[in-house]
Amino acid sequence: MNCKHLLVLGAGPGGYTAAFLAADLGMKVTLVDADPKPGGVCLHRGCIPSKALLHIAKLINETRQANSFGVDFGEPHIDLKKLKSWKNEVVQKMSHGLTQLSKQRGVNFINGQGVFKDSNTLVSAGHGEIAFDQCILAVGSRPVMPELFSGLGPLAMDSTSALELNDIPKKLLVVGGGYIGLEMGSVYEALGSQVTVVEMTDGLLPGVDRDLVRTLQARLRKGFDKILLNTKVTSVKEDSGGVRVKLESASGVTEETFDRLLVSVGRQPNSGGLGLENTKVEVDEKGHVQVNSHHQTADPSIWAIGDVAGGAMLAHKAARDAHLAVESISGQSVKPGMGVMPAVVFTDPEIAWCGVNETECLENEEDVNISKFPWGASGRAQTFGRPDGMTKLILEPGTDKILGVGIVGAGAGELIAEAVMAIELGATAKDLALAIHPHPTLSETLKEAAEAYLGKSPHIYKKPTVR
Repeated sequence: MNCKHLLVLGAGPGGYTAAFLAADLGMKVTLVDADPKPGGVCLHRGCIPSKALLHIAKLINETRQANSFGVDFGEPHIDLKKLKSWKNEVVQKMSHGLTQLSKQRGVNFINGQGVFKDSNTLVSAGHGEIAFDQCILAVGSRPVMPELFSGLGPLAMDSTSALELNDIPKKLLVVGGGYIGLEMGSVYEALGSQVTVVEMTDGLLPGVDRDLVRTLQARLRKGFDKILLNTKVTSVKEDSGGVRVKLESASGVTEETFDRLLVSVGRQPNSGGLGLENTKVEVDEKGHVQVNSHHQTADPSIWAIGDVAGGAMLAHKAARDAHLAVESISGQSVKPGMGVMPAVVFTDPEIAWCGVNETECLENEEDVNISKFPWGASGRAQTFGRPDGMTKLILEPGTDKILGVGIVGAGAGELIAEAVMAIELGATAKDLALAIHPHPTLSETLKEAAEAYLGKSPHIYKKPTVR
């Protein structure tokens, strides 16, 4: 495919990855974004600032736990202004780095909005018409704010405004028990808020294996004021500087007043207002741009990646999409398909998984074998007082091939990449068991889960089968 000029609309993890890779391949690249610096929602209003704050929450909780070890730091003093400044410095440092990388690669970065005039022309305010050969849409998504909460103004935060930390509400209601709500709820709880979570379904993190969630939920119940399942918000009303909320469950209707609400019920793609009607691009009823296996839209000049194209709304998924699209545009022979996609919930403990999960297998009546290793038997987990974890392998009967891995525990997100590699390479339980892992480390829990499956774990006794 002949592409002299590639335009990338959106400079998040998918957009800047696409722009940088295309420039490395010799294309002329223009990168357009509404923010003054690259990074997108992930860097400026999502992944990075939230993980910076989650680190602070973890630090606060660890200092409190240290008291049981014989070390007393006392209650922490929170300097909110300094905390916000530090968080912003992290974002600024990384966005500056991306700006420098753009310049080094010769990528023309334009700060502005963009609207399609036709399939090969974008109009950007202040920059006029930009002609291109091929375009990659990487415009991401935004938080959903249901109409029920839209009239509350700043009393109802979304995931973006919650990161501003304008103050710490005494009582906070988190609407939605998904990963964003639990992560930000954990931050506010550590900083001093009394947090209540309300979730419409019968469990937190719907779709995630229940044995992984149970470990997290048990710890959250100790910190959060309440976790209300099978419950929904039916009405909200501003009341004396707070919000009077009516909650409905099978037990009846209750009312309670909160200082602030954090509404975290999903995200929606940013496909509107782009002038896509002036192109051949097709959009589904949920606003996702329709693409083929190489991420090309119905318009041969336009591609779409990341959140706007549907699928898992993950930064690393968007970056993988970027590689697939750019390599296809450059004429390389590319094998379509996403590969093994990991996911991490950055609560404390963290939950991470990849490949198939047990919940899906049960729903689809697929026959799989399961092996679990409890972190109570991990020397490393015991040394820092966090035996509340578990590593689980999902294996193919007959071949013992690893199909999926789930981990719950402190630092689970740092362990899951080994599982991704194992599944990608078609490793079996025996392969994982034979791979030497350093002792004492949490990485051993993967090896020990495989050894437990084979009946060879030194730390789990498996009674021999009597024949």
